[in-house]
Amino acid sequence: MGYDLLVDVTAVDWDAQSPRFTGIYHLLSTTKHEYLRIAADCADDINPSLPSLCEVFAAANWHERETYDLMGIHYDGHPDLRRILMWDEYPYHPLRKDFPLAGIEVPLPADDVAEATGATVLPAPMMGGPFVSSADGPMSQTEPSARDESWTEQKEKPTD
Repeated sequence: MGYDLLVDVTAVDWDAQSPRFTGIYHLLSTTKHEYLRIAADCADDINPSLPSLCEVFAAANWHERETYDLMGIHYDGHPDLRRILMWDEYPYHPLRKDFPLAGIEVPLPADDVAEATGATVLPAPMMGGPFVSSADGPMSQTEPSARDESWTEQKEKPTD
């Protein structure tokens, strides 16, 4: 094949379409200076999975773990498929389309930290939220946008 460097592994959540998830692999030939993007659809929309490339590219280990963590795609045959950015018990996959842009309030994973600080993990403040995105039409027209854009961080949100 000649593509000797795995540059990236990522995924797309098409939301309302089926198949819902597509795995994306970016490969590079360091001798030919050619770039190849491979897209592979996940057959199952509820429990998406793809075969692992760890036996072919060692770099796939970290990339597949990141994609599993943030998108929820299981990589069959992966030697150590566990979360890499979020804590192990975190119940969500933050880059999925059904995850709110402002986040979800969850308890801190370490009870001792929560007890010492009295804090919880709060959703991020998002100007103009709630944000909405249409799954219909070209991708350029489906970017998330605020329902209410009449206020900014410098100007108070109007109360109705």
